[in-house]
Amino acid sequence: MPTYPFMQVDAFTTRPLAGNPCAIVFNADGLTSDQMLAIAREMNLSETAFVLRSSVAHVGARYFTPAEEIPLAGHPTIATMHALVERGDIVLGAGVTAVALELPAGVITVEIEGDGQLPRITMSQKKPQFLALYDPARVLPAFSLSPADLLPDAPIQTVSTGTPQLMIPLRSLEALRRCRLDAAAYSDLRAHADFFSPHLFCLAGVTPAGCTFARHFGVPPDTMEDPFTGSATGGMAAYLWHYGLLDRPTFVAEQGHWLNRPGQAWVEVVGPRKEIETVKVGGTAVTVIRGELEI
Repeated sequence: MPTYPFMQVDAFTTRPLAGNPCAIVFNADGLTSDQMLAIAREMNLSETAFVLRSSVAHVGARYFTPAEEIPLAGHPTIATMHALVERGDIVLGAGVTAVALELPAGVITVEIEGDGQLPRITMSQKKPQFLALYDPARVLPAFSLSPADLLPDAPIQTVSTGTPQLMIPLRSLEALRRCRLDAAAYSDLRAHADFFSPHLFCLAGVTPAGCTFARHFGVPPDTMEDPFTGSATGGMAAYLWHYGLLDRPTFVAEQGHWLNRPGQAWVEVVGPRKEIETVKVGGTAVTVIRGELEI
């Protein structure tokens, strides 16, 4: 029976059992897409990463939720790079080591800085695309909210930095805490929409370091709420910078604290407000499990 080494890594945290967990399966070139999806269901995490050889980059990867493949994701990227460094598959040089990572969304650059136990890992996401706009009266009831809970004069819009996410800016932490997913209403909304998943956020952190706080929802077999969503953090940053809702292009994003899995990311928007080039999303990670899959 073939065996595949794997690790489980908590991303966007400096301590175990916080941030967002991701399983990383190595030497996965022989696995089919159906096997990868079955393994992701077995792991039952928000995403599972599969490390592959690449002819156009240093390394390749595919990411699966328990329900489907996702073309680009943040916390699996941070977790996978951390695991490859820890295994010795990526050797760090002095200063910043740049790694080209091939994903279904394309090749992205990942920068790894530091030679200690917790190097900072920063992904440069794809050039943002600003897609469909949505009526608040159509969207917000799916989250047990009303249009009065929306940040004034801010649109609900799909933004993609590799994966299309629905950006829903709320006026306060109090409104964000009241969010409750109506699974039937949300499933109907998503069935007729252009986004992969929704990102609800406000312009306040839950610690003094944070500039934003967010929640990110799904429906089974995916996890009901994601502890930290790196790809959507990039889309959120692009949205906030594009619409003039941020005074500076660098900030700390927070997520997961209300799930008892606190996470933080360092975020930088690169480029002018109306012509953003990329969004950088970075964090640290911690290994919690090492093992082998027998399938």
